[in-house]
Amino acid sequence: MAAIIYALCAITSMLCSWLLLRGYRRNGYRLLFWSGLCFVGLSVNNILLILDRIVFPTSVDLLTWRLVAALIALLPLLYGLIWEE
Repeated sequence: MAAIIYALCAITSMLCSWLLLRGYRRNGYRLLFWSGLCFVGLSVNNILLILDRIVFPTSVDLLTWRLVAALIALLPLLYGLIWEE
C-alpha cells in the first residue's frame, strides 16, 4: 500500500511540475516558473523516497539526500514569492 501512495505522490508532483512549466511557457508569468521548479525538486524528493523505502529499504539510507532535495526544491519557490512581484 505504501508503494502505491509513494508512486502516486511522485506522479502527482511530476504532473504538477509539467503543468506549471507549461503554463509559464504559455503565459510568461514568472511565479509559475518558480513553482514549476519547486515541483521538479519535489518530484526528485519523491523518487528518492521510493528508492529509499521500496527499492533499497535496508541497504541504503537516503534520508539526508531526501532532506537536501526538499530544501533545494523549496528555495526557488521561496525566491519567487519574496523577490517576484
